[in-house]
Amino acid sequence: MSQQSDENYLTTAEVARRLKVKPETIYAYVSRGMLTSVRARGRRGSLFAAADVERLASKSVEHSGVVEQIESELTLLQDDELYYRGHSVKELATSWPVESVARLLWTGELTKQQRFPAPGDSVELVQSAMSVLPESARLTDRLRVAVAVLGAADPLRFDLTPLSVVTAAEKLVGVLVAALPGPVPALNPQQALGSRLWPKFSDHRPRPEILEAALILLADHGLAVSTVAARVAASARANLYAVVSAGLGAMDGQYHGAAPTLAYEFLKRAQDDPLQALSDQLRSGEPVPGFGHRIYRERDPRAEALLGMLGDHPVVETIQGLTARMPSFPNSDLAVAAMMHAFEFRADAGDALFALARMVGWTAHALEEYAAPALRFRALGIYTGPAG
Repeated sequence: MSQQSDENYLTTAEVARRLKVKPETIYAYVSRGMLTSVRARGRRGSLFAAADVERLASKSVEHSGVVEQIESELTLLQDDELYYRGHSVKELATSWPVESVARLLWTGELTKQQRFPAPGDSVELVQSAMSVLPESARLTDRLRVAVAVLGAADPLRFDLTPLSVVTAAEKLVGVLVAALPGPVPALNPQQALGSRLWPKFSDHRPRPEILEAALILLADHGLAVSTVAARVAASARANLYAVVSAGLGAMDGQYHGAAPTLAYEFLKRAQDDPLQALSDQLRSGEPVPGFGHRIYRERDPRAEALLGMLGDHPVVETIQGLTARMPSFPNSDLAVAAMMHAFEFRADAGDALFALARMVGWTAHALEEYAAPALRFRALGIYTGPAG
C-alpha cells in the first residue's frame, strides 16, 4: 500500500474513536462483514478504508445502532458475589426493606423510605380487571393484565422524568401486591411489603422477612433476557408500564420466568424420594431444575442467603442430599422453591414473586436507558432469503 493511499485508511484506534465504540467492537464488525480490514507493509495492526468507516458511521443509531456492550451502574456480578451499586446484596437482603433497596437501584441513595402506596381506587380498578380472567389464570397472567390497566389509567404515564418514573414505580408495585387474589387487610402505611404479600401466597404463619429478602435478592441480575427487553422498550421511550410489560413478556418464556416453577415441581418429587426424582430427571435428558448457573461458577450467593434463612427445615436437608449427588450447586430458583415448600405457598407464587421483584430492577434499567441516546438498539439484519 502506498503512502498516498495509506492516508485513506484508518487504524483500529482511529476507527473506534470515529464510531465511538471499543476496539473489541471493531473486531466484531469485521467478523460480521460490516468492515473489511487490510494489512499495510511495514506497519503493525489492521487498517480500514476511511470510506467504509464513514459509510458505517453515516448509518447512525436509527439505522444500525449495533450495541455490543451496555454500560450500567446498577449490578455487579463478580467472584460469585452480587452487588447493587457497590453494596453486597446478601447484606442488603438482611438489613434493609424492599423500598430502600429499590431507591438505591433507582437513585443511588440508600436511606429509609416510605412504604409503597396502594390507593384504594387503583386497587379496585385492578381487581375488577383481574376478575374477568378464568380461575385457571396464573398470578403472572393477572399481573400482566394489571400492569396494562394501570398504565391506561395513568394520564401522566408519558412523563419520563426520574421523579415521575420513580413515583409511578412505587405505586405500581404497591397496587399490584394489594390487588393480587387473597385477603385484603386494611392497609397499614407502615406495613412491610413482605407482610402485605405473604397472605397472597400462603396461609402459613407469616415470615415476611424471608419474603422481603427474596424480593431484594431477585430484584436485578444484570442483563438477563427480560431486562434487555425492558431496556429496548425504554430506548424507544416507552412509558414505565410498557417497559414492565415488555419485561413480563420475555419473562413468560419457558427458559426464564418459568424456572422457579420447574424447580418447585422437581423439589416436590424429590421430597418424597430424592434419589428417584434425580434419576427420573437425568433419564429425561433435561437439566436438573434449580442447579448450576451460566454466570456463577461455584455458588449462587442468592441461594445461599435464602436457604440460610430457612435454617434446618427438612426441605433444606433434601436439597443438601441432592447437592451431594450433583456436580453443581443450588441456584436461586431452587432456593425460592424451597421457601415455597417450607411455607406452603401456592404453586404459581414463585413466578409471581420473581416478576414483582424484577419490576424494581426493570425500573432502574429504564431510568438508565431514558438518560441514554434513544433508539440505540437496532441489530443489523442479514437477509438470507431469495434474491429479488
